Amino acid sequence: MSQFRSHISLPVAAGVLLVGLPYSISLAAQWLYGWPNKPGYKKYTEALRPRRIYCLARAVLESLKYLQYGRLYLRWKSWYNDIENCKHYEKGISFGRRGNQLDLYYSPKMESAKVPLIVFIYGGAWGSGERAIYCLLARQMAEELNATVICPDYSTYPKSNVLGMVQDIADCLIWAKESAKKFKFDHKNIILIGHSAGAHLCTLTTLFLIDTRQELFIEASKQEDITLSIKGVIGLSGVYNILDHYEYEQSRGIEYVSTMHKAMNGTHNFPYYSPSHVLNTFGEDKLKRVPPFVLLHGTDDIIVPVESSTKFSDLLCSLSLSVALYLLPKLDHTEMVTGIMTPDRPFYHCTYTCIKQEYSKLIKD
Repeated sequence: MSQFRSHISLPVAAGVLLVGLPYSISLAAQWLYGWPNKPGYKKYTEALRPRRIYCLARAVLESLKYLQYGRLYLRWKSWYNDIENCKHYEKGISFGRRGNQLDLYYSPKMESAKVPLIVFIYGGAWGSGERAIYCLLARQMAEELNATVICPDYSTYPKSNVLGMVQDIADCLIWAKESAKKFKFDHKNIILIGHSAGAHLCTLTTLFLIDTRQELFIEASKQEDITLSIKGVIGLSGVYNILDHYEYEQSRGIEYVSTMHKAMNGTHNFPYYSPSHVLNTFGEDKLKRVPPFVLLHGTDDIIVPVESSTKFSDLLCSLSLSVALYLLPKLDHTEMVTGIMTPDRPFYHCTYTCIKQEYSKLIKD
């Protein structure tokens, strides 16, 4: 009898592992994060499609690699508790119409009022993220680039949609213009750097300001003034065509659980929120005001494919706009930012070599 049980337990265990677990992951993901817009029972049967189950289970298993950043997590969690670091930053400065907060990291040359300003916008699929996670990155960026660095929070989904996020970043730039004297940086020399969704938001905010969009609810003269101060945009593993990225999400079976289409208020708004589409609507006068772009992307990125940056680079070139493209071998999506948080990270020096080379061209003497 015991032999029979041992023989039957192995197939049952294998069945649970290969069938029960993936089905459970798919159902839980669909239930927690969103259902397809289908009526009645169809929205439930969608979660049971074998292909979607396989794709969602694979995506969940891929996310387990984030466990390798445990030590880095402890380092940034303890960074603010070190009294020695207090001299390097100002924390929790309020700005903008929604009362968001930003952290400011001083340049090593903080006694000079001529250091450039870097505004770093983090990613998080338009639905997550917080500025505190990037304290190590912002501090190293201030050191490596001899600049003041600010890292603002913005209103992610479901608190706001993408337009609200763009408004928050524009508000941050207005704060920078008004606070330059107090914090001793050059408000006429601003570089935007963003990662993933943050790169998308940096790019979209810049283009909306150039287009003096009424939906920003900012005076046209202020928008024009801010535009003149933006000397370049550096995109790290960015999303620049929302429709293309949605199709990529579909190929991974995650489009329904992704925050993206919700933050865009539906698929019909994809062109409106796509930098590539906005650029194609610009006339010659507005194209002349588009700042230079620097695009970095890892060849091992499976979250945002490398084609996102290569296609956007091709578009910028076709419009005779300035762009530099760097494809970094063996670099994945997360390492693009974790890799520049501390000098002992494996991709730290090669990534900063690329950034520094182009950064020096962007800033004024």
